[in-house]
Amino acid sequence: MTSSTVPKPVPLTTPRIAGKVGLPALIAATFFMVAGGPYGLEDVLQRTGYTASILILILTPLVWSVPVVLLVGELGAALPEEGGYYAWVARALGPFWGFQEAWLSLAASIFDMAIYPTLFVLYLGRFWPAASQGSNGIWIGIAVIAACAAWNIAGAKAVGGGSVLLAIALLGPFVLMALIAVVRSPLSQTVPPVRADILGGVMIAMWNYMGWDNASTIAGEVERPQRTYPLAMLGALVLIIASYVLPIAALKHFGIDTASWSTGSWVDAAELLGGRALGVAVVAGGMICGLGMFNALVLSYSRVPLAMAESGYLPHAFTWLAGKSRAPWFSIVVCAAAWAACLRLGFERLVLIDVLIYGAALMLEFIALAVLRWREPQLLRPFRIPGGKPVAILLGVGPLALLVLAFVRGREEAVQGINPIHLALWIAAAGVVLYYALRPSQKPV
Repeated sequence: MTSSTVPKPVPLTTPRIAGKVGLPALIAATFFMVAGGPYGLEDVLQRTGYTASILILILTPLVWSVPVVLLVGELGAALPEEGGYYAWVARALGPFWGFQEAWLSLAASIFDMAIYPTLFVLYLGRFWPAASQGSNGIWIGIAVIAACAAWNIAGAKAVGGGSVLLAIALLGPFVLMALIAVVRSPLSQTVPPVRADILGGVMIAMWNYMGWDNASTIAGEVERPQRTYPLAMLGALVLIIASYVLPIAALKHFGIDTASWSTGSWVDAAELLGGRALGVAVVAGGMICGLGMFNALVLSYSRVPLAMAESGYLPHAFTWLAGKSRAPWFSIVVCAAAWAACLRLGFERLVLIDVLIYGAALMLEFIALAVLRWREPQLLRPFRIPGGKPVAILLGVGPLALLVLAFVRGREEAVQGINPIHLALWIAAAGVVLYYALRPSQKPV
């Protein structure tokens, strides 16, 4: 098939917002789409101990994240279209696979997005214990979702600028905690060695390092995307690795035993090092983490139904934009309502299911990268992955190897009585059915 016959997504016909997302805002938004700070790493420390945790958190992104960062840098700069990864896969592989990419990404969001309002409520409960009693947590979660929907309707620039401030407020207490841990005399106790569950730690680290491609979906609203995307991906990668490794290295120096750590143990460490005030700051940071991650991911996921509607797969209402902000308000509202409905399901962190579904979508993106390098060598690429065509084609081997490990691990576990691999396969099969069910509404291209 020649490049002239490759199906292409329908471009947006509506005017875009004049005020766009700049480099610092895109770095901050990507930080929240991927990480949101060290919250969530408690299980890695508990499972593997200090030394193995630090090695896992340094080595995992080299195999899992750096290839995705390079992919987003090249395709985000070459094809800065609204919908991001959906547009890339549709252009390279055709409408069927473009639809599967969008479906898998939105399906993965179901296992992600209920976590963040719940995290907000968990840390709010440290200030106000009644927050998690009865139905209070559900209503507070709904309020968080509504607030983020309103924030997103104000536009991508508002979300990006807000993410910068939220990131500073979140990371400040951890910087202070690390400094105190380094300058204070270490505890006299000896931290006992841990029988490390390396594979379990890697699975959690993969979850904490995934989501780089989410930044691609707002390309139509990014200032100078050809230059901004590569720099933003690099900046966010450095920021995230530092926010993970430095606090852990500081606690290792101080000698806190993490053998019994669980979600929320960062607060206990902060109170031990800096007293009640620092503990309160880390609690507030946990609330900011939940709010900031949900807010940034609403920005990302809401653009996928918008792009699908422009291609004819969803009703035209998903293309409705709000006033001056030009945000897809109808898509934001529908997505927010769907995620709010999932709060009552009480999702625990379904790491394996999330990783498997996201990983399938990610593999489609790597295939699209290779196909576009092969089929469209003359495509203008302001940033080009070093090493030529062979490197671009083989870039997905590292992430694929980790996904194979996740697959092996998934055979041994059950989540709420369901094998994660079986559930992931059923979700993927549903995407095929939905494509043919919705195909008659596709616009000719």
